[in-house]
Amino acid sequence: MSVQPGWNGRFFEDFAPGDIYKHPLGRTVTATDNAWFTQLTLNTAHLHFDANYASKTSFGRPLVNSCFTLSLVTGQSVTDVSQNVFANLGWDEVRLPHPVFEGDTLYAESEVLEARASASRPETGIVTIRTIGYNQDGDIVISFRRTLMVYRRGHGPLASYRPEPKR
Repeated sequence: MSVQPGWNGRFFEDFAPGDIYKHPLGRTVTATDNAWFTQLTLNTAHLHFDANYASKTSFGRPLVNSCFTLSLVTGQSVTDVSQNVFANLGWDEVRLPHPVFEGDTLYAESEVLEARASASRPETGIVTIRTIGYNQDGDIVISFRRTLMVYRRGHGPLASYRPEPKR
């Protein structure tokens, strides 16, 4: 029997401009997700948590909090993009071209736009990606550019943080 390592994500050397990662996990947004996130963040917009109020709008039902959408789609990208992140440097050009409703299932993919060595931290590189999130019908619900600092292979805590089980 041989022990095979699990997927530990990409390191800086693994990013090439033009590569597209189809993130593996879809996620259905529930009413509970929307209500909890909205209230956790003290968002008082009735449109997110008051179904009666939302029924009187042109949407006719509650909208999912757009910050939840950003968080979810970013999270969907972690396994492929930022599993070995040193730091997030920014989200830019966030666009929300289509509403997200409770019950929608979201999927995501990211394209590598740029990868360059870090001038200040030689153990890392700077990666810029464009991520899109889309619903079960293929409608793009969010897009954004994200810049992050990623460890180079052999650097960072990955190699030493996890103890081995006593057998």
